[in-house]
Amino acid sequence: MVATNVKSETMALMDKRSALEAEMNAIIDRLCQPGGPGLSGNLVDSEGFPRSDIDIPVVRAERHRLSELRNDHKVTTEKIDQNIQILHSSRLASRSSPPKESVQGNPEGSNNQNSLVVSDVPSASSHNVVLRDSSSDMDVDVMASIPFAMVDEIADASPAAEDGLQLGDQIIKFGNVEAGESLLQRLASEAQTNQGCAIPVVIMRQGAPINLTVTPRTWQGRGLLGCHFRIL
Repeated sequence: MVATNVKSETMALMDKRSALEAEMNAIIDRLCQPGGPGLSGNLVDSEGFPRSDIDIPVVRAERHRLSELRNDHKVTTEKIDQNIQILHSSRLASRSSPPKESVQGNPEGSNNQNSLVVSDVPSASSHNVVLRDSSSDMDVDVMASIPFAMVDEIADASPAAEDGLQLGDQIIKFGNVEAGESLLQRLASEAQTNQGCAIPVVIMRQGAPINLTVTPRTWQGRGLLGCHFRIL
């Protein structure tokens, strides 16, 4: 059936996205290690000569690979979104169809129809998607928690670092901010509005969801968090 095929494809896409994220995080860790060039640091010294403390060809290759992975991640995430919409539509269609009488005279599908369940913290083994089958293959519930931003810079001793955020963490939820439009502006507004107050944050780290609280506050560095988010 259509829903079954889409469900299988979605699970495969989730596995693919997890593999992409793992490779991206590994590259980011290597590039951003102490003394490293970072994701966009100069490869030449102050006099314009190639830096002798790094392997420039390797750095260029890893940055190029990271760019490819980001593009693949975006395409894969978009396809996952499309499939989730198809599964939602299939579920709505199955609910709106006239009930059939079973042998016992009860309407089929009347026994504990699963409702759409949304949770801040999905099971790590579900690869961010939970698909449940009821008595009908078309009765599919989907829960999707898709990261919308990544921590690509974080300062030592900053509020973000002290509260547990790490380089490469992917943001699923930041206070009231989830996927949508104008994310950078909304993230900044959420931090400013909640200065001095703990903000619940859900992140994805190495394929596993984690709950944190981050408190925006003044410190010796710039901003209220001391980190930078890159929208995925």
